[in-house]
Amino acid sequence: MNKYETVFIINPNVEETAVKALIEKFSNLINNDGKVEKVEELGMKKLAYEIKKHKEGNYVVIYFEANPELIKELERIYRITDEVIKFIVVRKDEE
Repeated sequence: MNKYETVFIINPNVEETAVKALIEKFSNLINNDGKVEKVEELGMKKLAYEIKKHKEGNYVVIYFEANPELIKELERIYRITDEVIKFIVVRKDEE
């Protein structure tokens, strides 16, 4: 299993309860085939440039371990989730 870090930006119009539900949804997806190490909610931040007509977004970072096959599925789910306006998954090198 490899170590990964994912950052996703949630639409700023989404309510706090829905944000928690999305974080739980992605954490459960990762836990099915891996292990979530840490979840950081960075909160509302100004975007460097406008994304889908939004000037700010709710940032969430998840650190986890998983098999490489899980990454494709995770990215697919990000793409079809309307509330996620931007995302990235990065493999962390062993330190």
